[in-house]
Amino acid sequence: MRALIGFLTVVVVALAGSWAWVQFGPGLSGRGPGGDDGGVGVGLSPAGPGPERVIRVQVLNGTREGGVASRLASYLREGGFHVIEVKNADRSDYGATLVVARSEDPSAARAVARYLGHPPVVLQARSADPAEVTVVIGSDRSRVRIEP
Repeated sequence: MRALIGFLTVVVVALAGSWAWVQFGPGLSGRGPGGDDGGVGVGLSPAGPGPERVIRVQVLNGTREGGVASRLASYLREGGFHVIEVKNADRSDYGATLVVARSEDPSAARAVARYLGHPPVVLQARSADPAEVTVVIGSDRSRVRIEP
């Protein structure tokens, strides 16, 4: 019985340490408690703290609501992201907002997702794409931060 209690104690301590590392670890420069990055869209480098870099973002409207992509693009620009294109998606019936990583390294897409309130991140790397990240706005847009 003591061995079981000792084992469970080690598991609980390991889980707590893992959670603390994810929340406050050094690879998450600028990220505060609760996962908020403080609205900062730049300053992310793949190796953690370091020189700032700008993240190039494409915004696609996947809804029938006009102007939603322009509002999101303005919000992203306020956060320091470089919006390179705003247009309609291939269809207007996306149910969920998605953040698409266009490179093998999803860190830029994760930074955009944090800034927008954590919509899902999908990896779909394309080497010829000028945008590092594509945001497809879906009908759940009320769950995503679009305006300050």
